[in-house]
Amino acid sequence: MNKTLHPLPEPLPVPPPVSDPMGDPLAALVDGGVLAVVTGVEGPHYRNPGAIMAFPAAGGAVGQLSSGCIEADLALHARAAAADGRVRRLRYGIGSPFRDLVLPCGGGLDVALLPLADPGPIRHALAARAARREMTLGLDLDRGAVALEGPGFPLRIVPPTRFLTFGAGVEAVTFAALACAAGYPAELTTHDGPTAAAARAQGVALRAAAPVEADPWTAITLFYHDHDREPPVLAEALATPAFYVGAQGSLRSHNARLEALRRMGVAEDAIVRLRGPIGLIPSARDPRVLAVSVLAEVLAEAAR
Repeated sequence: MNKTLHPLPEPLPVPPPVSDPMGDPLAALVDGGVLAVVTGVEGPHYRNPGAIMAFPAAGGAVGQLSSGCIEADLALHARAAAADGRVRRLRYGIGSPFRDLVLPCGGGLDVALLPLADPGPIRHALAARAARREMTLGLDLDRGAVALEGPGFPLRIVPPTRFLTFGAGVEAVTFAALACAAGYPAELTTHDGPTAAAARAQGVALRAAAPVEADPWTAITLFYHDHDREPPVLAEALATPAFYVGAQGSLRSHNARLEALRRMGVAEDAIVRLRGPIGLIPSARDPRVLAVSVLAEVLAEAAR
């Protein structure tokens, strides 16, 4: 049975879009249009089932489901779906009737085009994402209905990975700025004036020191050279459901902070969550290399 949420403001406010160089497909559908969703992948392809693209009612297209191989064809089918209100289920690549549309990756791709008679569920999903709550939309691939937590193909809408960075110096600024440049919400907490000024110049948002608040889609990273500042922050961070908590430093520094947390009475099951040394590249000594190394590690964890 489909869930209905009451009461609802009408219309629901549209939250700021998630940063994406191709635009935010979900936000583009608040006034209706055609939703394109990958429903199946055979062999190699760089999009997973659940990837979406939008053809808004106002025209145009937002997002991509390939590197430009099928988007023009999708636009043609989307216009037809919008005109007659009927779902289109398309196959590209292996087993496709469209022999002139080749996927260079050599795989097969199933795409459904759903004309949205009611964009209400899309607005609900956007509001949930803005409030950093997960929501699943049920897509009826036969009739085209979209329902909150309903039956059918599950389209998970999750908040974007958020970065809370603590520290001082070039490493903290470089990491927070890289996360921002990659399109992720990121904030920096620092006690150091020059660090704060450098972060502002890079467009990084600054956050007050306390309290440490995080959800399951948040990564907390510490970049301190004064390791005595770490234990209170880490104790708070490890008490949150953040999926990643890590601190810069050598293995010796990591072991010392573990002992400091034990002396503070932090439970062992919380302490084992602490990452260190952080990053995929061992002993990275350049701030830019360290930033890329840590960001890659965090995103790999987020993808699990």
